Order: sequence, then structure tokens, then C-alpha cells
Amino acid sequence: MSKLCFVYSTMNSGKTLELIKTAHYYEERNKKVLIFTSEKDTRNGVIHRDNKIGKVVARIGYSRPAWLIERIDCYEMAKNEKPDCIFVDEVQFLTKDIILKIISIVDNLDIPVTCYGLKCDFQNNLFESSALLLSYSDVLKELEIDCWYCNKKALLNLRMNNNDPVFEGELLLVGGSESYKPVCRRCYNMLKSQKS
Repeated sequence: MSKLCFVYSTMNSGKTLELIKTAHYYEERNKKVLIFTSEKDTRNGVIHRDNKIGKVVARIGYSRPAWLIERIDCYEMAKNEKPDCIFVDEVQFLTKDIILKIISIVDNLDIPVTCYGLKCDFQNNLFESSALLLSYSDVLKELEIDCWYCNKKALLNLRMNNNDPVFEGELLLVGGSESYKPVCRRCYNMLKSQKS
């Protein structure tokens, strides 16, 4: 029986690199993979095929083409392509309906799916899609990274604007390491209290 796996962490923890590496391992063993990502991650752009393909890009420069999951029917594609495994990046941006389709792929088509994304936003609230995956996944895997400011485990995403911590604002601000820093609870709360 196939499993649904959710790999989560803070920003800048290597989630996309883990996806690219794992997909490569499957392909080295002649396994077919499908990779999906969200169109809301605009850092990497759409590359071709009627604006249905983008790419996943790790911070160290490795990249792979990826279907933009909002622009196709991932269930029908999985049914027709019959991959050995599916990988989905940036799941925090996905809707409940897309997450339910991903769950259906695992349960009805017996294809394993590994999802990668953030658990919480910069205000420490669970993303709806991440909450669903935390509830429904067979396997949960947390990628650990140290706090930007100390050696404790980073748990939270600290939004930055011109090197200044920000605790209010629009929920979705797509950015890389220039916009967010992984921090521990202690450092987050200390910086937040300094802003008050």
C-alpha cells in the first residue's frame, strides 16, 4: 500500500534539495517520477508548454522542471502517466481541494506521494494545506536546521524587511533567504518583544 509523506521545516532548510535528490535516486533505479510545484512560487518562473511547467530550484542551484499543479489535473495526470512516485514542492500554497486530490492519488491509484513545504506562516499559524497533511499523512518527516541567531533548533519563520524583523503584514510574500530567516522560539519571541 502506498503512503503519503509530508516533509516539512522552516525556510532555508533544504526541502527542495531533498526533493531533487530523492527524485534523482528514483530515476537512477529506472523509476518514473512526476514533480509538481505551486504557481504561487514566482521566484523561478514558468518555462514552457502552455505555461503549465515551472521548475523547482534549490538554493544551491540544482533545479528540475515541475508541473504547475494549479494549472493541470494532477489526479488525471497521475492516472495516465502511472509514475512510481510523485513529489510535490511548496505545498503550503496549495488549496484544500488540491491536497484532497493528492490524498486520492495515494489511496485510489496506489502511487506514493511525498509533499514538501512549510508548516507555519511567519505569524506562527498553520497553513491550511499543511494542517491537512499533518492530519492525513502516513509519514511525517521534519528537516531540522539551526536558528539563524543561535544553535537551537529552528521552529519558526521570521519575516525580514531590510534586515528588520516584521510580525504583521500580508500572509503570502514569496521570497527566499532575503525575506525570511529560520529561528527558534526563544529568538522569535525576543525579537518580537523588542518590536513592541
